[in-house]
Amino acid sequence: MELAESLEDMVTIPYPQHPHCATVLILDTSSSMNGTKIHELNEGLQIFTSELMADELARKRVDVAIITFGSQVDVVQEFTGIGEFTPPILMAHGFSPMGQAILKGVELVRERKEEYRNLGIDYYRPWIFVITDGYPTDMRRGDEMWNEVINAVHSGEADQKFLFWMLGVDPADMQILKEISPGNRNPLKLKEARFADMFIWLSKSLTKISDSRIGDSIMLESPIGPEGWGIISL
Repeated sequence: MELAESLEDMVTIPYPQHPHCATVLILDTSSSMNGTKIHELNEGLQIFTSELMADELARKRVDVAIITFGSQVDVVQEFTGIGEFTPPILMAHGFSPMGQAILKGVELVRERKEEYRNLGIDYYRPWIFVITDGYPTDMRRGDEMWNEVINAVHSGEADQKFLFWMLGVDPADMQILKEISPGNRNPLKLKEARFADMFIWLSKSLTKISDSRIGDSIMLESPIGPEGWGIISL
């Protein structure tokens, strides 16, 4: 038996010769999402997957994990390459433990970056993308969970550990979402459940990142209006 194995034999992340972009989708599946919204969210995930699969570089470089928050916080998809990703069918029920879900997303990103480093894989700044139609039911301004979440999001963004995005769907509490969001990036609001448009924007943004070099700065257009989210550093 050979003592040494090649990197190809040891690696569990596909295409280790490529830089990777870890993307966590944190999705509200509380009871208020029932009906049209959860249906269009599921359709959006299908579109997101198809768009990324259609791009050769994105297919090799984008890794996706999905966390839902409804009756509880669930990691319904651990990190996997888009080529191996099958969109889950989500159901709506329960409340909105958004704080716990965000902290879980930060934890997943930290663990994934450690895996990249251990395997010698280069990586772009990971993305954490939250979609909700409400407000967190597991924390209030100033309590312990609130302070932990605010610190994790704001310091993580400031220290360039990840890029954090929030998108609210009617009737989301946009003031709460703004306070959670990094100071340099306001949340955006969908006036209707136009998840298809948003997921097309997200897939195109990740495709643009996949075609860039680590450390580049790129301009991202807004998915819903002229205000945009500006220039981001990879």
